[in-house]
Amino acid sequence: MADRISSDHSSLTTVRATLTRSGGLDRPKIEIPPADADRFPDGELVRVVADDTEYRARIESPLTDDGREIRGLYETPSLARNPGDAENHLSSWVDGTGIEFDQSVLVDVIEAGFKYGLREPGERAFYEATESPDDSLTNIAQQLDE
Repeated sequence: MADRISSDHSSLTTVRATLTRSGGLDRPKIEIPPADADRFPDGELVRVVADDTEYRARIESPLTDDGREIRGLYETPSLARNPGDAENHLSSWVDGTGIEFDQSVLVDVIEAGFKYGLREPGERAFYEATESPDDSLTNIAQQLDE
C-alpha cells in the first residue's frame, strides 16, 4: 500500500483559491490567485484529488488576470484535453461540499506541476504519496499526444 500524507503535513503547501462562476450556465471553476500562479503550470494537465478520487485537470490562465484556474475534473487525460460532452466532476464535487460561489477552496500542492488536492476549508484530507514521472518520459508522452 502506498504511503499516505495528510493535508496538514509539513511537506505540503496549501493555496487558498476561490470558487467562482464560469460562463452563462454558472459552471464552477476554481480561481488561483496570481501570487500562487507559479505553483500551477499554465496549459498543462495535472492530477487533482477530490474526495479520495484522482482526476485529471488542465491548468489554464484566465483571460482577465495573471492567476490560474481549474475549470474541470475529468476521469482521463484525453477527456481533460478535450472535455466536449465528458462528465465534469468538479460540479459534483462542489455539490457534495458546503462551498458556495465566491467562497474559499483549499488547493493542496502535493507535487507542484504534477499533483494537487482539493478540499473544503476546515476539512482534512489524505493523499497517496506519488512521484512525478521522469521528465524524459513526460516529453515522450507529450510527443505521442501531439
